[in-house]
This record gives sequence, structure tokens and C-alpha cells, in this order.
Amino acid sequence: MTSDSTQPTGSHDQLTFQDPVTRYEAIEPPAEKKPEPGLDSELTPKADLGEHTYRGTGRLQGRKALVTGGDSGIGAATAIAFAREGADVAIAYLPVEQSDAENIVRIIEEAGRTAVALPGDLMDPEYTAGLVRAAVDGLGGLDILVNNAGKQMAVESIEDLTDEQITETFTINIEAMIRLSRDAATVLPAGSAIINSTSIQAYTPSPNLIDYASTKAAINNFTKGLAQQLAPKGIRVNAVAPGPIWTPLQPTGGQPADAIPEFGHQTPLGRAGQPTELAPAYVFLASPESSYVLGETLNVNGGTPSP
Repeated sequence: MTSDSTQPTGSHDQLTFQDPVTRYEAIEPPAEKKPEPGLDSELTPKADLGEHTYRGTGRLQGRKALVTGGDSGIGAATAIAFAREGADVAIAYLPVEQSDAENIVRIIEEAGRTAVALPGDLMDPEYTAGLVRAAVDGLGGLDILVNNAGKQMAVESIEDLTDEQITETFTINIEAMIRLSRDAATVLPAGSAIINSTSIQAYTPSPNLIDYASTKAAINNFTKGLAQQLAPKGIRVNAVAPGPIWTPLQPTGGQPADAIPEFGHQTPLGRAGQPTELAPAYVFLASPESSYVLGETLNVNGGTPSP
């Protein structure tokens, strides 16, 4: 077990044969709540974003991707993997997360790819309305959209669930996703991909995450409907449903503080997942290998049964 701030155990890349139970330790983070939105650089223990463990094979050579929430967690791991696979990447993130974003930009550029930083808030209609165009201008085109940014805040009783939280959760998690997908559909060429981040919460909602879980169920439905609509244009739409993954979302209110030390231990693998373990799912759905996969939700959750 570990609760320090060192790089997590698990030095093998994703292509090395290994035991998934022991690839990473079952972390025991401190029982504390940190202020939103949280920085990956301040996460204890550190999460593995793939900087030292993801090996690319050229599967996205020449592609151009926009990843929301690309500064930390799953979004950062996806951005790193895309760059290692040969894609240029634009990342959208909150301005207060600038230091994390600069780290991801550095890693993308070290992979020899173009990185575009697009700070802003998805609660801001003006920012959201211009985000796809900013990515196109910065990258010189766009053929992958990853709708990953999300808000998750545990509330024990619906009586304490504020209008403000409901509005923010739905605006960021599903409304912005629909708007960005709508804008992207006007510029994405045939062969492009839209990938949405949903959650195990869409299937087995926790009682203290009812607003968050509701948006994730909506994302599943949105993904299947949009996939059918855009299929004739050659644009594939799919989703990835993470289970318990160690990201800044969790200690900043995504989980009750007293649940943090046991986070992920309930899975069949007995541990939380690391962000880099999600990246191959996004790479697969973005790559031509998945040309006949549309409206699918890939569950990456440590073995928890799901539809």
C-alpha cells in the first residue's frame, strides 16, 4: 500500500504482459477533502497519466484531437496517449488548472506533436461556443473530439442538493457535450470520431451522486442516438465508462472524505484504476481499427459487472 506522493508503482508500459491485479498497488489516500477543482500535481498519491508508461505505435498518425478536461486525470492520460500515437492535441481546461495544463503541453510537444492550450470554463456560453473553432484554428483541422470534462460532487441527501450544483453538473457534463458535438459535426470529415466519457454510475448510481449519475446515463443515451445520426456521414460516436479511477475529481468532493482511503477496493481487481489504464480505450475508439464500432460504451472498471 502507499499514500505518499511518489510516482505510483507500475513501471511497465501498456503493451507489456502483466498481472492486472498487481500492475498498480491498491492505494490508500488520506481521508481529506481538497478544494475544487484540484490539481493533478497536488494529488496524493500521484496518479499515473502515462508519461512514463504509455508507449505509442503510430495508430493516430497525423490526426488532430480536442480533449476537454485535458489537463489532468483521464483527459490528460488520453491527450498523452494520442500524442504518443502521432496526433496533434488541443486541451480545454479551467484557467486555475494552468500549471497542470502546461505539464501536459510539455509532454505532447516532447512527443513531437503540436499542443494547443485552450483555457476557459464550460459554464461560460461564449467559451463553449468558440471552443471547436479555436481547436480547428490552432491545430489546422479536427477529426477527434473527446468530451471528457465533468463535475462530480457527492451530496448525502437530496435535500442538500442545491440548484447551483444541479445546474453546474448538467451544464458541464451533458449540455456542453451536446453543444460541442453539434459544433464539431459541422467540421469533422468522414473517418472522424467523437468519444464521450460516461461512467459506471450510469448503470449503478451511488445514492450520494444522483445528479452526476443522471448526467452519465444521459451521456450513454446521447451517444447511441448521435451515433445513429452521424453514421451516414462517416463520423463514429462512442463512449468510455470508467469505474473508480484515481483523479483529482475524487478528493475534491467527488467522494466523501471518509470513503477515500478505500477508494476502488470494492472492484474485482481490488484496486482503483489509474488514468493511463483508460487511454487505450480512447485510442481504440479514435483509431481506424474501430471502423465498425458505433454507439458503443466500453466499460473500463476493474471487473464490475455492467450492461
